Amino acid sequence: MKDKEKAPHRAAEPRTQYAALPFRLTPQCEVMLVSSRETKRWVIPKGWPMKGRKPHAAAAQEALEEAGVVGKIEKISLGSYHYIKLMRNGAGILCRVDVFPLEVERQRKNWPEREERITRWFPIDEAADAVREPELAKLIRAFIDQPKSEHDGLVPVILA
Repeated sequence: MKDKEKAPHRAAEPRTQYAALPFRLTPQCEVMLVSSRETKRWVIPKGWPMKGRKPHAAAAQEALEEAGVVGKIEKISLGSYHYIKLMRNGAGILCRVDVFPLEVERQRKNWPEREERITRWFPIDEAADAVREPELAKLIRAFIDQPKSEHDGLVPVILA
């Protein structure tokens, strides 16, 4: 390679995050969204991998911390979506978020981020319309179309 030639530039690999898609059947399927802390847009509970926790357990922990919900979570992701996470220094990081359905059994009266976020139940179509990420909206819309048997892998998660 000549001195002035450079190797082709490769885009940075996306960082991985894990999210819960909290849902309930009442009798229609509803999804809980939470407000983001900074921009107050509607999102699902998500966060970075946690040492010593499997992806689905990390997603359940995020749902507890951000929305105060507990229940049964799928061990297998229903899919993923991408977004740009804005950091405090203004930099943007591309993230791939693996999403795990969480059948909500209850919402606690108190949880770590209760004062920082709003939680709200939405019918599927309204939830999909409320989020800004097109791939997440598509996942939410597709969730209701999955046969019930695909949600039989729900496992209770015991959170400390």
